Amino acid sequence: MKYAWIIGLVLFFSCKDATEKEQVAEVKQILETEISLEVYDFDGLQKFLSTTDDKTYVVNFWATWCAPCIKELPYFEKLNKNYSEDVEVILVSLDFPSKYETKLKPYIINKNLKSKVVALNDVDSNTWIPKVDESWTGAIPATIIYNKNKRQFYEKSFNYDELETEVKQFLK
Repeated sequence: MKYAWIIGLVLFFSCKDATEKEQVAEVKQILETEISLEVYDFDGLQKFLSTTDDKTYVVNFWATWCAPCIKELPYFEKLNKNYSEDVEVILVSLDFPSKYETKLKPYIINKNLKSKVVALNDVDSNTWIPKVDESWTGAIPATIIYNKNKRQFYEKSFNYDELETEVKQFLK
């Protein structure tokens, strides 16, 4: 089991005189260093925006500091779970690089995100935002749904029913 050694550490620390809070902090720190986060500039991210295989892709731009983004993330996770055969969900974090370790990785772990999460680290947003979509103002959340035949951009928040309705149009 991949995390068997972590369980061993938890048991080891539980035998010590450390408080439960310290134990949790130690294990959490170990887990956070174990999560690998793919970080791309816009050129590297483009492969997620233009795949031409038979899947439908849902690419959501979000950040941990964006309340509407956080509110809708469970809907993307549910979509990922319910349509995993035909749909790939990619969550593109726009969090600041200085927050990857303290905010982004803990959020991914605490929410047990199963969708693919990547980080975009490209400060030249005035260049790459219109390349994502000419109509995008840069506000988040923003989502692209596409497949080899169709592409649609949404600069809005979704509830699950809205998101599922949009995705189903790509699966026909």
